[in-house]
Amino acid sequence: MNPLIKFFRKKIYTAVFLLVFLLFIGVLGFKIMSNYTWVDAIYMTVITITTVGFGEVQPLDDNAKIFTIFLILTSVIILGYAITVITEYILSKNNFEELKQRKMQKKIDGFKDHIIICGYGRNGKQAAKKLLAYNKSFVVVERDKEIIEKFQNEMVPFVLGNANEDEVLLQAGIERASTLISALPNDADNLFVVLSARQINSKLNIISRASQETSYKKLKLAGANNVILPDRIGGDHMASLVVVPDLIEFIDNLSIVGKSNINIEQIPVEKLYDATNAKTIRDLDLRRKTGCNVIGYKSSNGEYIVNPEADLELAPNSKIIVLGRPEQIQKLNSVYNIT
Repeated sequence: MNPLIKFFRKKIYTAVFLLVFLLFIGVLGFKIMSNYTWVDAIYMTVITITTVGFGEVQPLDDNAKIFTIFLILTSVIILGYAITVITEYILSKNNFEELKQRKMQKKIDGFKDHIIICGYGRNGKQAAKKLLAYNKSFVVVERDKEIIEKFQNEMVPFVLGNANEDEVLLQAGIERASTLISALPNDADNLFVVLSARQINSKLNIISRASQETSYKKLKLAGANNVILPDRIGGDHMASLVVVPDLIEFIDNLSIVGKSNINIEQIPVEKLYDATNAKTIRDLDLRRKTGCNVIGYKSSNGEYIVNPEADLELAPNSKIIVLGRPEQIQKLNSVYNIT
């Protein structure tokens, strides 16, 4: 719950308690001091607290008059407090969304090397889910206010607006971001986002979704580092379940979601040893130390080698891809203090 709402609720509860307590004291006082019936005591208390000016049920003696004066003065203070609290709540209720957005924007302004997800449809949600699993900082740009109201929380910060607009991308911190994922349903919109993002941040890693294969080259020319066609991937996956079902089922069981159950991990060689003194895969001896196997290698210029030889020399700024059971991956991270 919003802290501001909690604050006002606490004040409203306090005002209600004071009013009930004042009503109780008034009824009890009139009952004891003037020997009124319970109905008369309640009546006198209500007209006194509300200051409506009706006449007394019966004449009051001096003690009862003093008590009534005390009740009137106290009720003015308590009613004034209650009215103030209720008025503040009504006026501030309209500003809750603005205050929430300011708080969220302050959090976004503190991000650096984060990821920007444009669009929170099926692909955007899946991307956010995986980034959450890896504790990566990210911001979602979405123009549908209803979607933001439904999914916004402390873990998923949103920026309301059209990702095609430079001001919205700047609000999401694109100048400080490391990666942008454009997951909009329309290829033209994705193309415009890629062009704008590349113009603002030339070093940004841009990943874009595409619905049509004809958009692939256009998005690449616009500046996207990677272009994903979800429909083609889905169709290929379904066909593979027919051609090589056991292999695909095995691959599907290789989890890379969640720190507690991953089977595959990519690791920069700098996290394994001092890269100034080159080592080979055999020198690392990861199989003996952790149980993990090296199944891939990515060189500093982006070339991949599947199932590299043990004598392959690991160059600076390169990465290795390891395979293992979750406990073996955890042991690898523990041995080399990888976070």
